[in-house]
Amino acid sequence: MTDERHDDQGPDAAHQVPEGVSEATVEALGTLSAAVEVLEHARGLLYGFHRLTGTADLNLGEAVEQLRKAGHTELAERIDTELVGRNVIAGRWTFQIVEDYDDNYYALAKELERTAREQLVGGKRHLFEAGMKEDRRTKGRDHHEALPADLPS
Repeated sequence: MTDERHDDQGPDAAHQVPEGVSEATVEALGTLSAAVEVLEHARGLLYGFHRLTGTADLNLGEAVEQLRKAGHTELAERIDTELVGRNVIAGRWTFQIVEDYDDNYYALAKELERTAREQLVGGKRHLFEAGMKEDRRTKGRDHHEALPADLPS
C-alpha cells in the first residue's frame, strides 16, 4: 500500500522549483544538466580508452618477451622499439589526454553548470527531472510514490 504522506506532497524541498523561477529557466538548466551528463559518459569512455590502451601496452611488453623466448628476436625488437611505450597522440600518452580533458574542458563544464544552478535556483539539482516525475507518475499507485517512504514528511 502506498504511504499517503509520500504520495501527494510532490518532490522534496531539494527538488522544488524556487518561487519566481520560470519553466524556461528550469528547462534550460535541465538541458545544461543533460549536456554535463553526456560529458560524464564521454569522460568514462575516455578513462576506459586510457585503461585499455595501458593494458594493451603491458600486453605488448609480455608478447615481446614471449617472442624473444620463442626465438623471434628481430620481430620482438621491432615491436619493443616501435610500439611499446609509443605516444598514442603526438607527444602524449593517454594519461596526458585524460588530464588535459579533465583540466581544460570537463572541469569548466562542471563549474559553469554548478554556477548556473547556484545563480538561478539556489544550487538545486534535477528540477526538470523532478517535474517530469510529477507529470509522469500515477498518484496513489504503488511504486509511483513522490518520495521514498524513509524520507521525513
